[in-house]
Amino acid sequence: MLPPMGVKNTDRFFDEISRITGKPVPQEIEDERGRAVDAMIDSHPYVHGKRFALAGDPDILLGLISFILEMGGIPAHIVCTNGDKRFAAAANALLSESPFGQEATVYTGKDMWHLRSLMFTDPVDILIGNSYAKFLWRDTGTPLVRIGFPIFDRHHLHRYPVIGYQGVLNMVNWIVNTVLDEMDRKTMNTTSFDVIR
Repeated sequence: MLPPMGVKNTDRFFDEISRITGKPVPQEIEDERGRAVDAMIDSHPYVHGKRFALAGDPDILLGLISFILEMGGIPAHIVCTNGDKRFAAAANALLSESPFGQEATVYTGKDMWHLRSLMFTDPVDILIGNSYAKFLWRDTGTPLVRIGFPIFDRHHLHRYPVIGYQGVLNMVNWIVNTVLDEMDRKTMNTTSFDVIR
């Protein structure tokens, strides 16, 4: 079972708990799911078709790949330094299930320096990774969303989950607001600079 990141995987997680315990999913959880789906629908236009570079550990990357695909994003470069053949097979299986995964490439045993080269030769819109990814942000100018471990250059992010339906809300918030920040930065001196996005 994949980590409960994104709506589909969180649904599976709670369905499995419900099956094991013989109890229905509580209404509070169903309400939280409704808020997560609503946020995804509202934010989908800002993520759809955006290209992502992802760096992290195998477990979180599988969840992120699934979530980005759910949002209509394109996970173009996926770098997992400590990934193995099993991880690569699982990631490629996920990617093959979606039209948004067709241009993705999974790199195991590679590092941030490799990802840096990829981002210069085949640029993306958003980078997702841990604190070390800030050096890629600095070098390439690609906006960074900090998800993963370790994150020690920002305070209190450990208080915001990336799993479950609340995790969906948090990731949607971080990713879409990063997209909007970048839109503002790029239109600062044009007539497209606006209060409403």
